[in-house]
This record gives sequence, C-alpha cells and structure tokens, in this order.
Amino acid sequence: MTAPIDPTTTSAWAELTSLKDGFAPDLRAWFAADPTRVERLTLDVADLHVDLSKNLVTDEILAALVKLAQETKVAERYAAMLAGEHINTTEDRAVLHTALRRPARDVEHLVVDGQDVDQDVQEVLAKEYAFAEKVRSGEWRGITGKRVTHVVNIGIGGSDLGPVMVYEALEPYATAGISARFVSNIDPTDIAQKVKGLDPETTLFIVASKTFTTLETLTNARLARDWLWTSLAAAGVDVSTDALKDDAVAHHFVAVSTALDKVAAFGIDPTNAFGFWDWVGGRYSVDSAIGLSLTITLGPDVFRQLLAGFHAVDRHMAETPLEKNVPVLMGLLNVWYVNFLGAQSHAVLPYAQQLHRFAAYLQQLTMESNGKSVRWDGSPVTTATGEIFWGEPGTNGQHAFYQLIHQGTLLIPADFIAVVNPAYPLKDGGQDVHALFLANFLAQTKALAFGKTAAEVEAEGTTGALVAARTFAGNKPTTSIFAPSLTPSVVGQLIALYEHITFTQSVVWGINAFDQWGVELGKQLALQIAPAVEGDAAALDAQDASTQALIAYYQEHRK
Repeated sequence: MTAPIDPTTTSAWAELTSLKDGFAPDLRAWFAADPTRVERLTLDVADLHVDLSKNLVTDEILAALVKLAQETKVAERYAAMLAGEHINTTEDRAVLHTALRRPARDVEHLVVDGQDVDQDVQEVLAKEYAFAEKVRSGEWRGITGKRVTHVVNIGIGGSDLGPVMVYEALEPYATAGISARFVSNIDPTDIAQKVKGLDPETTLFIVASKTFTTLETLTNARLARDWLWTSLAAAGVDVSTDALKDDAVAHHFVAVSTALDKVAAFGIDPTNAFGFWDWVGGRYSVDSAIGLSLTITLGPDVFRQLLAGFHAVDRHMAETPLEKNVPVLMGLLNVWYVNFLGAQSHAVLPYAQQLHRFAAYLQQLTMESNGKSVRWDGSPVTTATGEIFWGEPGTNGQHAFYQLIHQGTLLIPADFIAVVNPAYPLKDGGQDVHALFLANFLAQTKALAFGKTAAEVEAEGTTGALVAARTFAGNKPTTSIFAPSLTPSVVGQLIALYEHITFTQSVVWGINAFDQWGVELGKQLALQIAPAVEGDAAALDAQDASTQALIAYYQEHRK
C-alpha cells in the first residue's frame, strides 16, 4: 500500500497558504483588467462547456493548485485506479466503475485479479439489453399474458439514487409506453404510495441488492411480493397455492444481485438475476446492472449513449494535462475553498428541471466518498475534508435560499448547470420561456460575481439605511456548465465529471473515497434496537436512558 502524501507538507500547500494571506478577491477588477480571463478559464470536456472565470482564483493560485495535484500524485492514482490496483485499501478491492463504460474491444482487455473485466462487463450488458428488449417488445409478459407497463425499482442508496436521477433526467426518452417508479425508504409509506394505482398484471419489480441482504430493500421486496399476491387475488387471478404464488413472482420479479441462492429462495428465477462486482461501489453503480430500470424504460440505445458520455469524461480525465483537465481543476477549486477560504458547503443549481434529483445524487457521491477523518493508511487526516453538497433546480432556489448565498455571511461556492435546447420548447405568447429561464441563470451568476455597489444603489434613488440592505458584495464564486441539450450522453458526462471531481479531492486529502464504514454502525444498532421496539424487555434494558424513553413514548402512543 502506497502511503498517502500529506498535502500540508508540499511546497504547493505552502505557496497556497502564502497566497491566501491577505487574499482580497475582486472579480470586477480582475475582469476589467484582464480581457482574456474568460477565454483562458473556459474549457470544454466532451459536450460540456465549463466557465471557471467567476471563481475566486488568480493565475498564480491556479498554478499552485495544479502543482498541488502534481505533488499529491492525482494523475498517478487515477492511472492506478484505471489499471485495477486495489486502491480501496480498507476492503482490499480494485475500483473499476470506469470499466463499466469502456466500449467493447477485441484487444487490450483489462484483466484484474485473474478476471477479464471487459468480457465480464460486456456479458452482463448483453444479458441486460436482451432482457430489456424482451420487456419492451412484449415478449416478456406478466402471469396473465399482459405486457409490462410499469417497472418498480426497489433499492436504496446507490441502487436508488442513480436510477431515479437518470430516469427523471431522461424522461423524454421513455417512449416505449413503460414508466418507472422507485422505492427506497423503509418507511412503509414509500412502498404504499409507489404501488398505489398500479395494475399487478402489468407491473415488473426489480429488486436491486448485491448481497440480497440489504434490510430496507429486502423488507420492501417482501412487501411488494405480498402486494402482488393480494392484488392478483383481488383481480380474480388464482394464487391460492405456493406453486401459483411462485409462478406469479417469477413473472413479475427480477433481481440485480450476485447472491443467486438468496434470489432463488425469494422466488426469482436466477436466470433473471443480473450481476455486478465488488469493485463497483453502490454510489458508482448506475452504469452497471443497477441501471436495469433505465435500459427497460429508456431502451438499450439510450443506455449505450449514457455509457459513452461517461467514457468521454473518463478519457478526458486520463489524457488531458492537469492545467486543462476540467474535473481536476474543479476538484482543486473545491480544495481551495474548503482548506484555504473556509467553505463548508457547495451548492449545485441546475437550471434544468429534469435534473431536480441531481443534487440528491451528488450528496451520496461526494459526502459518502469524502466524509472521512482518516487517510487510506488509517492515519488521521491533516486537513479539513468534504463539503455539504446541496441544491435545488432554478428558479425554485431563487425564491428560497439564494438570499443566503447573495447576502449572507457564509462562503458558498455554487455550480450552475444549464442546457441550450430544452426538452419541451414552449412559448408564453411570443416569449420563449426557456430563454427567459436562462436569463435567470445568467443573471444569478452575474449578480453573485459582481454584486451591486452602494453607489449604484444610491444612483437608483435609494437613500439611508436601505442602501446597505440593497447592496450586494459580489465575489461569490460560481462555475457555469452549459451543454447543447440534456442528452443521454450529457447526463453521463455530468455524472462522470463529479465522480472525478470527488476523486481529485480525495487524493489531495489522502483519503479512500470508495468505502463507507460510517453508515455501518447505525445499521448494526438498528438490528439490536428493533426487538426492544417490539417489546423485548431484555433488549430494552440494554439501551441507554434516552433510547429507552423514546421507545416508551413510541409504545405508549402506537395504536
């Protein structure tokens, strides 16, 4: 195991510390003095047009940040990841989500731990595509011979956040008459609402759990199975025997899992189980068989385009010099804001309603990856790590939390994402509504960057105490990301962009971005507490006073 490099011991860190001392950003002055700033700081990666010019950096700061990436060996660690080295140190695993989107090749197959990774990936993709075509064509039918009209994906974490985000983003491509719903929360309300109004004869459930042991997923899967049997019986379908029930499950359930014995025990034909590998982390898995709901509803061709978008950014990350490498630069900017300017959160503000779940997706990707206080060798971190990622689509956010970003006391870097051509081009009278929408996107980044001076406020006739209230400080950093339209490829590019931003930060900080031990303790304790909630006196006695009191309240008020 290669020890992480302590970034605070590098010469680049010393340079950045010196540059931060007395740092007084002035975007107005920088833009006025440098007519080439926008051109120099605007870069393209595949279809994404990325304007970094409104960030709080000078050329000197950017050069020091690139040097930091060199000294912490970001490029070398990325190459090690692509090659299949076990950079997930705590689980002794390779990290190969990038292999999920490598195009099929006749030569140069990637072999890791004795396995032909490319062959494995292509075999699962072929099986996934063939099954999706059977459902879409009507060859696959429910137990009463009706075509599938609804797919319900049951998963949690990466088995839910990725598919639901991409499905919402690419909904205009769902043209085969099959729609998707997604169940994740163990709150029974979730499954109850998601099956409401569905026809059991035309519904296909996908149970997504690699080990087929995930508490929430298996609980919801059993509830869905009970719903299927009950609803079919109510519709006059005979499911009175175990054999008939098993037949119903076989027609209406498939799995994304490698635990074929558990899949079969549930009643799902193992032939209809789609596997993936331990080198695919959940939050990096939407481009694996976890995306089965997408290949069915959107089609294999759309999924192939999605994968191509991922791969285009993977290649950019691998082949582009650091000083022009978009995900590396964006990751380094985040390091600058967190470690030198004291930012603790990061807003993602898509001016595209189809991306309304993108911030939620990024929360798991970034915060589960980089929310660590130890480095990949088990030693304590030497810097602050991670940011709170959050956001909502514009213009909703403008009428909610933008006030804090514009005039609050916190530094909140923000990424604005927009597309030139909307999926639904509508007009209000003669007004192009999308053009009006994008005017807001452009106005917000301009206002955040350049603000409004007291003199400008006074020139409008405002006087007295209102002048200060209507003054905007500006110098609020933003990155603008434009794309021609929200195609499947562009969605893949956006996901991969943030994957590699996250990776860049993790390498600088020396942490393992591919484990998530922090989610385990609560799950273990929940299994211990559940008997106490159900009335087990011994289990209750083992709890702390606060937990005991809360359980007592629950038991007293539960009807």
